[in-house]
Amino acid sequence: MTSFDSSPAPAVWRALLALAVVFTMLATTGWTAIRDQGGPRTALAAELAGWRKARIDAEALPAPDAAPTRLAAFFAAIGSARGERLATDFPHVVGNLNGAPVTLRYQANRHALAESLAAERRRVADADLTADGHHEAVRRMHRFQALMDPDRQILSFDPTGPGRVAEVFGDLDRAERVSVIVPGVDTNLLTFQRTARKYTAPVGMAQSLYASQRIAAPRTRTAVIAWADYTSPVGVGMDSAIGRLAEDGAVRLGALTEALPGNSKIALFCHSYGSVVCGVAARRLPARVEDIAVAGSPGMRAESVTELGTAAHVWATRDGDDWIQDVPHLAVGGLGHGEDPVTPEFGARIVSAERAIGHAGYFEPGTESVRNFAQIGVGSYEDISCAGDTDTCRSGIYGEDAGQRA
Repeated sequence: MTSFDSSPAPAVWRALLALAVVFTMLATTGWTAIRDQGGPRTALAAELAGWRKARIDAEALPAPDAAPTRLAAFFAAIGSARGERLATDFPHVVGNLNGAPVTLRYQANRHALAESLAAERRRVADADLTADGHHEAVRRMHRFQALMDPDRQILSFDPTGPGRVAEVFGDLDRAERVSVIVPGVDTNLLTFQRTARKYTAPVGMAQSLYASQRIAAPRTRTAVIAWADYTSPVGVGMDSAIGRLAEDGAVRLGALTEALPGNSKIALFCHSYGSVVCGVAARRLPARVEDIAVAGSPGMRAESVTELGTAAHVWATRDGDDWIQDVPHLAVGGLGHGEDPVTPEFGARIVSAERAIGHAGYFEPGTESVRNFAQIGVGSYEDISCAGDTDTCRSGIYGEDAGQRA
């Protein structure tokens, strides 16, 4: 029996709370976050037009979106000299081709960065530029200069709009274990790297994880990718509450993992909204992705590990003062991202985040979270510390009793 004075059931309360959060987002951020933030793709568009017309020995070049195996075979067939010519003539294309040799992509992206740097220098010198425009052009110019450092390995680069970029730490061609960091909201060219709060940005996260892995397994050849190669939501607005950008990011993440060289095992480390991307991508990832770890997750657009449809081990962690725990973990009419991955009902393996502070502190050196991520990344599961001083996160991970690698 019910009455108007009765308290709603817990599920109803959660739905009402979710709607209240959504209305607050709309009131404070509006609908503008839904719109595409990108600008005209002039350089890439021009190169793509030229790429379609170009020929090698009267043969057309492969489509840029061809399968990585097709692209790898193409570059192997034409030889290094011709590949380098393509990287020079079509840097924005070759630098982002999944399946092209990794070192050739690094080379192409140096050319693309040089072109972008020259364009920003021209903008900085433009007397008609507004103060805000001048400030942004200076910031972008400094970012491009930093990315062009000879020691940096830029795997992908797109200066359009807010920009996308990915960087490799370690030898990707020789790696036995590859870790991919998938960051969350407000990730773009300008936030890819920070001096203050270094380990809250993708570059710092990757550097910390790579250093921790070398300590955990000094004889294992590892590589870490700081992967900001998808368009992330801007702030805590509507785009962060729905899955539109995660869908696109999942396609790009799947293409990356399909194209990584060699036979390395892959682990994904997905922070905040990045865990939504990883959740959407999980079903389509190749079998060599053996681990998916999420930190500070708003949900993975699934109600359980089983719904993710992956055979990978799924790990989750959250520190006690992460504000994400107060976000309703449910899905209502496309809003929200489903069950909280750290709940027992979800079925992930829960690892300790001791000494991590706040929503962005999981990759800070010295935290238990980054130490656990390192052990996951190198496959040393026996050395992982579970949440609550138990060993439950490691149970069934070896042997026939493991069943699905959840």
